[in-house]
Amino acid sequence: MQHTAGNYEAFARPRPAEHAESTHAWIVGGGLAGLAAAVFLVRDAGVPGKNVTILEKSAIAGGALDGLDVPEKGFVIRGGRELENHMECLWDMMRSVPSLEIEGASVLDEFYWLNKDDPNYSLRRATVKQGQDAGHGGRFDLPKKAQKDLLHVFLATREEMEGKRIDDVMGREFLDSPFWMYWRTMFAFEEWHSALEFKLYLHRFIHHIGGLPDFSALKFTKYNQYESFVLPLMKYLGEQGVVFQSSTEVTDVDFAHRDGTIRATTVHTVHEGSDEDIELGEHDLVLMTIGSLVDNSDEGDHQTAAQLNTGPAPAWDLWKRIAKKDPSFGRPEVFCSSIEETKWESATVTTLDARIPAYIEKICGRDPFSGRVVTGGIVTAEDSPWLMSWTVNRQPHFKKQPKDQIVVWVYGLFVDTPGDYVKKSMSECTGEEITREWLYQMGVPTSEIDELAATGAKCVPVMMPYVTSFFMPRHAGDRPQVVPAGAKNFAFLGQFAETGRDTIFTTEYSVRTGMEAVYQLMDVERGVPETWGSTYDVRDLLDATTRMRDGKKMDVPGPAALRKRILDRLDKGEVGELLEEYGLI
Repeated sequence: MQHTAGNYEAFARPRPAEHAESTHAWIVGGGLAGLAAAVFLVRDAGVPGKNVTILEKSAIAGGALDGLDVPEKGFVIRGGRELENHMECLWDMMRSVPSLEIEGASVLDEFYWLNKDDPNYSLRRATVKQGQDAGHGGRFDLPKKAQKDLLHVFLATREEMEGKRIDDVMGREFLDSPFWMYWRTMFAFEEWHSALEFKLYLHRFIHHIGGLPDFSALKFTKYNQYESFVLPLMKYLGEQGVVFQSSTEVTDVDFAHRDGTIRATTVHTVHEGSDEDIELGEHDLVLMTIGSLVDNSDEGDHQTAAQLNTGPAPAWDLWKRIAKKDPSFGRPEVFCSSIEETKWESATVTTLDARIPAYIEKICGRDPFSGRVVTGGIVTAEDSPWLMSWTVNRQPHFKKQPKDQIVVWVYGLFVDTPGDYVKKSMSECTGEEITREWLYQMGVPTSEIDELAATGAKCVPVMMPYVTSFFMPRHAGDRPQVVPAGAKNFAFLGQFAETGRDTIFTTEYSVRTGMEAVYQLMDVERGVPETWGSTYDVRDLLDATTRMRDGKKMDVPGPAALRKRILDRLDKGEVGELLEEYGLI
């Protein structure tokens, strides 16, 4: 497998891989990574669809890309995906998946046209004091010490950041800045999370630093990601003959070690309550999703709090069993053993009439019923004890959603702190109580809050014990390579497999692991798109520097005569032109 860039590789079509017709592939997990692996097996490796089987424990595919209408509870979205144009593997896949709504168009076409016609940006990113504008004016307000800390992390080696927390490498000047508020609420980082992951994010998204304050860097789907991404993928795969076997839990995988090579030999499953073993043939593959950010999620409802489930977690237990069989298979305990540091809670609020939407419009400055961008991303109540953020995407967010309803996603990073209006922690609250606290943070008069929360909305809270587990401080080897050294017929997929420069907690990462797994194991004669290289582009680096300095020009040191000489010299060369173009001199 090789990583490549450019149209030559992007538009090339590989010939079917050797032994493609006789290959049978078993994919463990029907989340985005597993679905992507199936697409690349069929489209690029030439494996017949009928030879590809996806084994999924639940009744539906999609994993964390969910969007459900739960009877008696309401609509449920555990999270939303922030998308951008440089998700190279994701868009490479979606160009081949037909749209469900526009005849002759792909999912990529549909998404591209939507975001051309209705570009995303926020009119109010943060509030304080019950719905008042936070007053940052798009500034980062980074003191010089904070800028130096950022530069140190950016230039540090990966090894220097391994095992460290963010607050080990970033001082209070940074952690108290608007930059950190924008960053942590957008990406769900905590101060105790991985300094290495923070560094990787800086490199991966350096081209979007300027879009942090207003979310102009982001793009969103028309509906929730289940309906916009998962359903088209399932239809495409079904038409190719791919088998989706639900209600099937993979409990273990056997391996044989011989002469420096490793082969998976047997996949142990429980299908609809019965034990079933899958013996792998000479050309058969098993692609395993390991770990899960939504394992043991628990739903409450408007009158019931979601519970923290710390019991056996099937996806994690599978990885633990597998990891014991070879040191190259990773160390799952690094990620799943600190639930108090990896949990947070989200809630889906569905408004039932026009009363609450009027307050939403007051905050975001847009009509939530317009069908176009509403909040443009999360609005953070930055002085809320829960560090609450909420968002309203294009409506309807579900195809079957009544036209007079609005679906809102709410989450809190600090779920064990009592609220301002509801004197309970978010984790203790029912959906109605979470709605009360949200209405308070939006500035709804206190005399109206209880009635509106009781009769104007219904809310489904979801507690997720492992939702930020991939952000825990880690070292090399804690995550296994997508295809470990010596592996002949198996690979690891998803957010806990190691791919290199890309960053977890993105749809792109899941798709990339599926693509890399298939391309390596099947020796597909086409390059995997490299992670977008903005971190190596001097233009993006200069632009990010200007943005992080809030447009303040550089101070040239030394006496006036020397400064003039330096500036005169710069003025006559391309370096000076670049510095001037990006506002640094």
